[in-house]
Amino acid sequence: MVNQLQHLPEPTSPRQDARVTLADGRVFSAPIGTPLRDYIQAAYPEPGADGWVVAAIINNELHELTQTVHHDVTVAPLTLGESEGERVYRQSLVLLLITAVAELFPGIKINVNHSIPIGGFYCSVVGREPFTTDELKRIMARMRAIAQEDAAIVRTEMPMDKAIAYFEARREDDKLRLLRSRKRDCLTVYQLHDTVEYLFGHLTASTGALKYFDLIAASRSDGFILLFPRTGDHGRLPDYRESRKLEDVFLRTRKWLDVMQIEDIGRLNQAIAEKRIREEVLIAEALQTRYIAEIAAMIAERHAAGVRLVLIAGPSSAGKTTFSKRLAVQLMAYGIRPFTLEMDNYYVDRDLTPRDDTGAYDFEALNALNLERLNGDVLKFMQRVQVQMPRYDFKLGKSLPGDTVRLTDDHIIVAEGIHGLNPGLMAGVPQERIVRIYVSALTTLNIDRHNRVPTTDVRLLRRMVRDSTQRGHSAQETLDRWESVQRGEKRNIFPYQENADVMFNSSLFYELAVLRPYAEPLLRQIEHTSPRYIEAKRLLALLSWIRPAKAKYVPSDSLLREFIGGSILETYTPGTMKLP
Repeated sequence: MVNQLQHLPEPTSPRQDARVTLADGRVFSAPIGTPLRDYIQAAYPEPGADGWVVAAIINNELHELTQTVHHDVTVAPLTLGESEGERVYRQSLVLLLITAVAELFPGIKINVNHSIPIGGFYCSVVGREPFTTDELKRIMARMRAIAQEDAAIVRTEMPMDKAIAYFEARREDDKLRLLRSRKRDCLTVYQLHDTVEYLFGHLTASTGALKYFDLIAASRSDGFILLFPRTGDHGRLPDYRESRKLEDVFLRTRKWLDVMQIEDIGRLNQAIAEKRIREEVLIAEALQTRYIAEIAAMIAERHAAGVRLVLIAGPSSAGKTTFSKRLAVQLMAYGIRPFTLEMDNYYVDRDLTPRDDTGAYDFEALNALNLERLNGDVLKFMQRVQVQMPRYDFKLGKSLPGDTVRLTDDHIIVAEGIHGLNPGLMAGVPQERIVRIYVSALTTLNIDRHNRVPTTDVRLLRRMVRDSTQRGHSAQETLDRWESVQRGEKRNIFPYQENADVMFNSSLFYELAVLRPYAEPLLRQIEHTSPRYIEAKRLLALLSWIRPAKAKYVPSDSLLREFIGGSILETYTPGTMKLP
């Protein structure tokens, strides 16, 4: 009994410090109310392989380093080595760029138009000639100076009426369109020097962490590139490579948006509020249909010259399946009979399947396909020879005999798969007899002039809705798989996209408005304790800017129907034939 009394609690004075426990187990203490930045500076006095810490996760919430610490917490620091850290870094770079331009060229505005695959943003100047090379050097020098100054980035909650008045005085019409449909009392804004801006997401506490960036004039257009490292690049800037086909897609999209006069989400919200969305949907679908028809016309011309194979590739949730079927219909209008070649039937037997670094079967590897047989069958098809095709039994992991097929001169083979742009796929087939098409959601409406919507987010929301409505998967399950999906895309698809003869942009400017009523309830089911909670919260914040639109306006053959359901093409398989 005496021994137990020795362990009874004793009165003490309230603690005057708060402790931060880092992911590596180290513990730091400081007076209550100390900014998180001070803890981080004590723990990480030098940058690591991925640069400085730019933000942190506290109790499964993303926080900026300006956050003050009032009680004991566990902190996971974020750098460029994590995707959340990369988002913080690149948004902070946008504010740095805006500030430098404002100080050197008062009154001049810039647009942050879209991302480029290697790591960067394509930007353009508003209301004047493009920046010259010398002007870009001046802007770059000013950005460097502000970064070296380690200037504070101050976060403020501005009352909505004051925010509207502020952006009205600056004639920021894009912000005004956005804010006037916002149903919140305050807007989070950030100030760097005298520049005050709304930027979606989180920012660094100061400019000192912004060490890796560059400005490069775009070679074929009136803009410039803000380069930055990608996740895991350890601060290395990418080598800028011209992407002519991709730039053509962006130029085409800009023309389409000019036709529709819907350049940002604020304009889309206006169209929905004014009940004009049905007409805008029809115009967007008509423009996309016209482009598919143009691609079919190009293929028909090449078919007359000997092309017999169309290869279609693109990342997850790009809309490849619906695109392939709509293209097939357009080809039939030219008297060309499409034959759908299912490359999944050409998998090697399970015991021959290559394995990845973990020892698991790597079904995405190029050598998971029987390339010799695939090339041989395609050549026989082109020579109008009868072919005994394989049929892969996924349960047995074996290749079995399939249909017997012979094609004629008016046929063209259409094959869809992740390796469609890889030159190793059809190395044995004369290249002049192949047309390669890259399909992806390559652009989307931006929130406003300075806040872009990542196309990766659009594809993720598409997949999430499809997984729920058609496959019975939860948003949690979709998010759990997404990182692995992206790794496969970076390895098997993105490096080869410039091999495409044509790129098809499957984005529909109105789609986020239609996806919102489907996606929001799914995202809200993710628990606060889930490792996917931060991502879910970010996507919900994005969707909150967009007015919802009804799916009834979406045509039955729309690419969007592949994800929300109700597609007239769902059970349609073009070019099916068998020999008796």
